[in-house]
Amino acid sequence: MSTVQPSAALAVLPTRDRPMPACDPAVVVGHTLLAPAIVRLVLRAPRVAATAQAGQFVMLSVPESTGELIQLPRPMAVHRRRTSGDIEVVYNVQGRGTEALSRVRTGDSLLVTGPLGRGFDLPATAGPLLAIGRGIGVCSFMTLVEDASAAGIPSTVVLSARTDGRVIGRSDCAELGVEAIAVTDLDGTSTVEGLGRRLVARFADRTPGLVVVCGSHRLTALAMALSSRWRAPLQVSVEAHMACGLGYCHGCALPRPSDPAREGPLVCADGPVFAVRRSPGAPA
Repeated sequence: MSTVQPSAALAVLPTRDRPMPACDPAVVVGHTLLAPAIVRLVLRAPRVAATAQAGQFVMLSVPESTGELIQLPRPMAVHRRRTSGDIEVVYNVQGRGTEALSRVRTGDSLLVTGPLGRGFDLPATAGPLLAIGRGIGVCSFMTLVEDASAAGIPSTVVLSARTDGRVIGRSDCAELGVEAIAVTDLDGTSTVEGLGRRLVARFADRTPGLVVVCGSHRLTALAMALSSRWRAPLQVSVEAHMACGLGYCHGCALPRPSDPAREGPLVCADGPVFAVRRSPGAPA
C-alpha cells in the first residue's frame, strides 16, 4: 500500500466529470500466471473499457462456479483498456477471495462494477511523466501511461520488484513505446539512494511535469523528495481494503493526522488517486 510521510498531506484532486458506473456480467477472455501468485485477468467489459479514466478501479465479484461463496467483491485497478472492449487487471493471490478468483476459467462470467473512484489528473501542458511502481502497484497507473502516450507526452516508468521474474509491466511499456526502468532487490538496483541518483541524472535536462507513484512506502518517500526537488506535482494511488467501492460502508476512510476524531477522505470515492502536498518546512 502506498503511504505518505507525516510531513505530507493527501488532497482530493479537483472534481471532474466521471463516468457513471455500471454493474455488468463480464466474460473471462484470458487468465494467465505472470509470476508466482501474480495473475493477469482479461475480461470482456465494453462499458468499462470505453469509459474508465486513468487510475480508476472496478469491484469484481467472485462467481460461485469457483466452489466458494465469497460475499464481498474485490477492488482491482484497471490495468489496461482495450479497443476490443476488454479490460485487464493484475492481482496477487493472497487470501481466500483472490485464491477463489484464481480458479475462474476462460469462458466463465463474473460481475464487474465500475469504473469507480477518482483517477489521475494529467495536465494538458505537462512535461514528461515519471511513474514509479512497486510490484502490482504498477497496474494502478498503466492507464495513465496509455493516456500520456496517446497525447504525445513521453513517459518513464520505474518497475520495481524483489526479483527480475516478478517485474510487472515490461510488455505494456514496450507496447506503448515508453521507457521502462526495471529495478530489483536481488541485484541491488532498487535501493532508494541508487534509484534516486539514477532518476536525477535521467531528468537532468528536462524535469518531469508530473510524478505518480504506487505500491511502496519507501518509493512514495522517494517520489516526494524528487517532486520537491523538481517542483513537480505528485499524485499517489492508494490501496485499501473496501467492502463496497461506492462510498456506502466508509470502511476505507483514511486517517486524518491533524484531527483523529474526524473521518478522513474515502479511498473509494475521494480517491484512490490523491495529490500529495508537503507541509511547510518539510525537508526535500
